[in-house]
Amino acid sequence: MNQDHANLYDRLGRREGITRITRELIKNHMANPLVNIRYGQVDDMDRLERNVIDFFCMGAGGPETYGGRDMLTTHRGMNISEQEFVTVVDDAMAALQTCGVDAPVRNEVLAILWSLKGEVVRV
Repeated sequence: MNQDHANLYDRLGRREGITRITRELIKNHMANPLVNIRYGQVDDMDRLERNVIDFFCMGAGGPETYGGRDMLTTHRGMNISEQEFVTVVDDAMAALQTCGVDAPVRNEVLAILWSLKGEVVRV
């Protein structure tokens, strides 16, 4: 398939690529002193990883179904700051780059992540 006409899911490497990106992202979060405490409090990291992968796959146009909570419900009451949100986005951009995702595709993901800010920050 021509990469210019492939959907975001295909351009990210389908489930296999998104799984690789998600694992790198979680690794980045765990190493990041601004957000690692939030991830250290997660009871079931395997479930978190599966939910992130399914959410990312479905949001990128893949066939997966996301069965977790919506963004607003997930983040309500966590009092996530703008700085934490930007840090998480930076970790995501670094994961995409580490996994060899081209700049135009990274920018597309960046726009999607930024569009979620109102459902995450100080809700």
